Amino acid sequence: MADDKKDKAKDKAAKDGKGGGAPKDKGAPKEAKAPGKGKGTKGKADKAAAAPAEARPRDPNYVPRLRTHYHKLVAAALTKRFGYKNPMMVPRLQKVVINMGLGAAVLNPKIIDSAVADMTALAGQKPVVTRARKSIATFKLRENLPIGVMVTLRAERMWEFVDRLISFSLPRVRDFKGVSPKGFDGKGNFTMGLREQIIFPEIDYDKIDVVKGMNISFVTTARTDEEGRALLAELGMPFRH
Repeated sequence: MADDKKDKAKDKAAKDGKGGGAPKDKGAPKEAKAPGKGKGTKGKADKAAAAPAEARPRDPNYVPRLRTHYHKLVAAALTKRFGYKNPMMVPRLQKVVINMGLGAAVLNPKIIDSAVADMTALAGQKPVVTRARKSIATFKLRENLPIGVMVTLRAERMWEFVDRLISFSLPRVRDFKGVSPKGFDGKGNFTMGLREQIIFPEIDYDKIDVVKGMNISFVTTARTDEEGRALLAELGMPFRH
């Protein structure tokens, strides 16, 4: 009987210890996972480092240079010249609209793709593709066919574009003699034309397939052409005399 009890005890011990080894401690703490390998934190640091500069948050205290110039000098100069009694009466820029018409896109639709890339580079914002409103058989134009690109700039991007246009791009125009002042519409808004997009430093000359022109419209709060011209002249627009 004693031998049978000993054999049963040995079998039970072997069963619990899985072959004679020490039994597993169920209350032992689990091994800690290595940092950075958890489900919630996996690759967060790598994603933040690999994020493009455009996606990163901008400095909340950043103010474009031309906007600072407007508030410090231009507004005071216009108030003195026209005798405004209220600061809200001083003309200011509302938006800038850049339009690139591409009639050649009727026969070569690939021009639209290069125009979108060029406009994105010089404006810092993806443009909208404009399409034909109706069909014209004489020009082989069909309704809803892409024929151009357009972008509207406001706030910081507007001020930055105008600053780059006046400071860097216009001086690169061949035989530049000033901007014609005939582009005002009678309500203080001004539109100018450019024949080549290569005057912008952001455009890579080696990647250009077709030279494209564009129209740039400056929409202001001025009530007259005289006030609108004075505003743009104070901002640095080199009008032709």
